[in-house]
Amino acid sequence: MSGFVWLVGAGPGDPDLLTRRAARVLSEADLVLYDALVSPATLDLAPRAQRFPVGKRAGRPSVDQETIHRLMITTARRGRRVVRLKGGDPFVCGRGGEEALALAAAGVPFEVVPGISSAVAAPAAAGIPVTHRGLASAFVVVAGHAESGYRPVLEGLAAGSATVVVLMGLGARATIAALLLRGGWPAATPAAIVHGAFTEEQQAWTGTLDALGEAPLPETDAAGTLVIGAVVSLAATLGAAVPAVQEGDAYAVR
Repeated sequence: MSGFVWLVGAGPGDPDLLTRRAARVLSEADLVLYDALVSPATLDLAPRAQRFPVGKRAGRPSVDQETIHRLMITTARRGRRVVRLKGGDPFVCGRGGEEALALAAAGVPFEVVPGISSAVAAPAAAGIPVTHRGLASAFVVVAGHAESGYRPVLEGLAAGSATVVVLMGLGARATIAALLLRGGWPAATPAAIVHGAFTEEQQAWTGTLDALGEAPLPETDAAGTLVIGAVVSLAATLGAAVPAVQEGDAYAVR
């Protein structure tokens, strides 16, 4: 068997934020299995590859995880080069670990190519540093799709002790806000929702924790990231200074 699998992080959206290694292995791939939020411009970096969408979106039909494992393993055993292209970083709030374990169990050689996680990129796109001296010395990242996963983490977090970043949590924003308020977080704690970070759909809402649950959502399929903590207050100053969306050779701030 001479096939190989790369588990590649596609970053938050803009293909310019891919690592050089990610761009190289895409150019060499025979098959790309890509997530729903990977941009067409990123897929264009794999001109010779067959491309197959395997992304999962809440409430929509999707390819099950075992089928993804089987596609990677079967294709690699046929001597082909496979890129499993995942949004953000393969090992942050995704199933990159499960896919790596499946490949290892099957004896298929693979490599993880890290990517920029939306956990830090989405806040940065809106001018929010997840840590900042005097405001936050730590940040906590949770996935918002399962309350059983995020509740123990957030309930054990002292009020205001860290920046809270929630991926895949738009639908749970009211539940998460209520949980933190019950835990003693002040109602006036700054909060933000960043949509479509580093894409042409980028937009952000900023407000307070007690208003987060009722915050309006745009009519878009773009990914959304919740950010809660004192550092969100810096967005008013830094947001206009951060190059957020690339258009040609210039950056347009959104």
